[in-house]
Amino acid sequence: MKYPGNIKKTFKTNINYRNRGMDLEALINDACKYYLENDMAVIYKKPTPIGIVEVDYSKMLIKKAYFKEASTLDYNGLYKGKYVEFDAKESKNKTSFPLGNIHEHQIKHIRNIIRHGGIAFLIISMNDGFYLFKGEDLIEFVDTQERKSIPFNIIDSKGVKLVYNYNIGINYLEGINIAYKELIENESTKN
Repeated sequence: MKYPGNIKKTFKTNINYRNRGMDLEALINDACKYYLENDMAVIYKKPTPIGIVEVDYSKMLIKKAYFKEASTLDYNGLYKGKYVEFDAKESKNKTSFPLGNIHEHQIKHIRNIIRHGGIAFLIISMNDGFYLFKGEDLIEFVDTQERKSIPFNIIDSKGVKLVYNYNIGINYLEGINIAYKELIENESTKN
């Protein structure tokens, strides 16, 4: 841009990745609250385990802390008698979802949940949409493909497109009902 006196100014944009995904998490948190208040499910955001090193008690401020251990997935709880655990992921990439967004310990954790009969999945925000991508589909992709990213067409075809609802937020329970229909119905008939 040129200013009076023919002075050229350039602006550098600083990109802050620290709060990436917070909008997605806010929509999921709204849904969790709605589900709890309406007795539909009991699902909470898990706090990241931290160790506190230094505190300024006069200001009630944590000055120094560290992560105690690698966090597993963001949310867990119960829905229709089934254990549910999932993670919120966001990608600006239009053509594929980078597997680098999922840590190895998270993939191992998803395997464990599935092996023990629980429901594990990702909620992926990508291409202006929200998708429930089953843990089983993620594991199959990781085990059979050499790629470092999941093509969007796989997420779009195998995933369940989630609907944003003004009252609820992201209605992921409807996605669970679709993706895990047989598992949910079997559990409902037991009760």
